[in-house]
Amino acid sequence: MHANIVTLPGDYIGPEIVAQAVKVLEKVAEKYGHTFSFEECALGGASIDACGVPLTDETLAKCNAADAVLMGSVGGPKWDGVEASRRPEKGLLALRKGMQVFANLRPCTIHPQLAGACPLRPDIIAQPIDIMILRELTGDIYFGKRWRSEDRTAATDEMAYSEMEVERLARIGFEMAMKRRKKLCSVDKANVLECSRLWRETVAKLAKEYPEVEVTYMYVDNAAMQLILRPSQFDVMITGNLFGDILSDESAAIAGSLGMMPSASLGAGTRGLYEPIHGSAPDIAGRDIANPLGTILSGALLLRHSLGLEKEAAAIEAAVTQVLDEGYRTGDIWSEGCTRVGCTQMGDLVAARI
Repeated sequence: MHANIVTLPGDYIGPEIVAQAVKVLEKVAEKYGHTFSFEECALGGASIDACGVPLTDETLAKCNAADAVLMGSVGGPKWDGVEASRRPEKGLLALRKGMQVFANLRPCTIHPQLAGACPLRPDIIAQPIDIMILRELTGDIYFGKRWRSEDRTAATDEMAYSEMEVERLARIGFEMAMKRRKKLCSVDKANVLECSRLWRETVAKLAKEYPEVEVTYMYVDNAAMQLILRPSQFDVMITGNLFGDILSDESAAIAGSLGMMPSASLGAGTRGLYEPIHGSAPDIAGRDIANPLGTILSGALLLRHSLGLEKEAAAIEAAVTQVLDEGYRTGDIWSEGCTRVGCTQMGDLVAARI
């Protein structure tokens, strides 16, 4: 297979971690007889510095012409003084909207080797935890109308959803549940928000097409609590943009480290946007100590969901597991008795085990 992949290294640790994921993908291509072409473009602060805007039309066009996009992380204190409309994060939101990726997949699993890093009691994580959180990505309060009074003392952000936006995300959730444990939990705040009542009604209507899937509904505040008290109860969770942002970060804390968590953002076709869920970590940038495993595992999701290469995706995941089994750790997941390695060395170790 030949595939064109755009890389958006981003800011601070972004280029360091993306380089390791590319290294692993190149080893996969070599081992399995594929050809992956990589084209690097700027996004976020790097794009502001180079072009004056966080995302250029040219970069977006290249992303939409590629088979997949692999991203680092954007933003940081260097651009804190930039006006709100040109902040690095605006580039990421525009990229998601421009690529029409509306479903953000954030898996939450606890690697047995890192169970000690999980903040939950051992009896809580004794049951296997394997959650797929689907966060709607292009609607909700992040894209709603905004208003600020002339005297700057009052503000409004609009939360809005259409039935179509809810249904297309929920359908992906039901299809995933059918391939997993056939359980789906829809998270909302329907006791308060009209927007959430529409969400719940739409999911309930679609559920009739999937009678084999056990569907539950949960208010977001209870869902946040249940993720701590009994995370093993969840299989597939679907929710809106704001709630999903918060709950998926909570799930990452359960897993023990933000540095371990990959994500995939998908639309109607196979083209997707893949990135770790953590930020740009300005405090450790340039020191070769960042954890690249979340980005490397995002590369595995890229192979699986955009290129249809399940065997190759599994090879990356197995290589990561092997490296952890052998006791290698970056600083964020290090514990007594393990071997501390840097970002580049961790990438080398994973690539060598493909």
